Amino acid sequence: MRVAVDVMGGDNAPHVEVEGAVAAAREFGVPVTLVGDIERVKAELARYDVTGLDIDLWHASEVVGMHDSASDAVRKKKDSSIRVAFELVKEGKAAAVVSAGNSGATMAAGMFVLRRMKGIDRPAIAQIFPTLTGKTLVLDVGGNVDCKPIHLLQFAIMGEVYARFVMGIAAPRVGLLSNGEEDSKGNDLTRESSLMLREKPINYIGYVEGRDIFNGTVDVVVTDGFVGNVVLKVSEGLAETVGKMLRAEIKSSLLSQVGYLLCRKAFNNFKKTVDYAEYGGAPLLGINGVGMICHGGSNPKAIKNAIRFAHDYALKGVNGRMADKLDESFPGSAREREGAPVPDAAKEKAAQ
Repeated sequence: MRVAVDVMGGDNAPHVEVEGAVAAAREFGVPVTLVGDIERVKAELARYDVTGLDIDLWHASEVVGMHDSASDAVRKKKDSSIRVAFELVKEGKAAAVVSAGNSGATMAAGMFVLRRMKGIDRPAIAQIFPTLTGKTLVLDVGGNVDCKPIHLLQFAIMGEVYARFVMGIAAPRVGLLSNGEEDSKGNDLTRESSLMLREKPINYIGYVEGRDIFNGTVDVVVTDGFVGNVVLKVSEGLAETVGKMLRAEIKSSLLSQVGYLLCRKAFNNFKKTVDYAEYGGAPLLGINGVGMICHGGSNPKAIKNAIRFAHDYALKGVNGRMADKLDESFPGSAREREGAPVPDAAKEKAAQ
């Protein structure tokens, strides 16, 4: 289960990616292939003792920039590190891809090279959030701005399978993000999606609100990529602001500094809980392979953990389990599998 790492895509490439990959190979025993400008990668790799580690190199002459068009980058830069990494998966030379580069290009490359899973119209980017009792998976967090009910239904099925087999939750509670818990809330998209979700073999608990993402009452939260990305960015900004406020308060007086020393362990545990690097990256669900999208400013710890999660994802055969769940959810219904609109009767019921 070798993991191909795009070492040229992040803000601090290739230094961060190489350091994280070396750490993953050393600490977790994950075999990795570093994809990028081979001379630059060799020079970076020479800074570490890699004796006995399963690390190999694969040359890619082009790099996709953060401001490149996703579709143009995939079609025109055929030897880019991100596309070459996915080609290795297609050819069976790797089982997963990790990239901190252009997220749109990463998603486009995954779809273009590996194609979508049967029964999935649009792959989704999922993100794990810390809660009072564990973790919550939210999807989509930016892959699809405009969605139809069938897309949210597919997101829910993929998220439910990921929560069960990767996060280890026996019967994941699946909720639909809305502006209130009552059935009368929401909009046309959420009402039609909710009706469809109630008919599928998942533990659907109905509408949930934004606060439920963090209070532990739901395991999988489904929404469109526009709302999901806003949730993600607000959460990142809040965590960063709270951290800065705490540091400012601690430095404000001698008494506060003494109090910090007494509570340092608790503060460190809190920091670890909300640190995005602990979760590595966001899995790209719905392609015929494994892709992990990391933050452009990821540190080596985030890359290391993303490689570990990508390896576990591939090792557990999650895509095969998703395919089984899709077959169970849409038995003999080609129209639904192809993303057909909701029947008029269902729309009328939703409107009521």
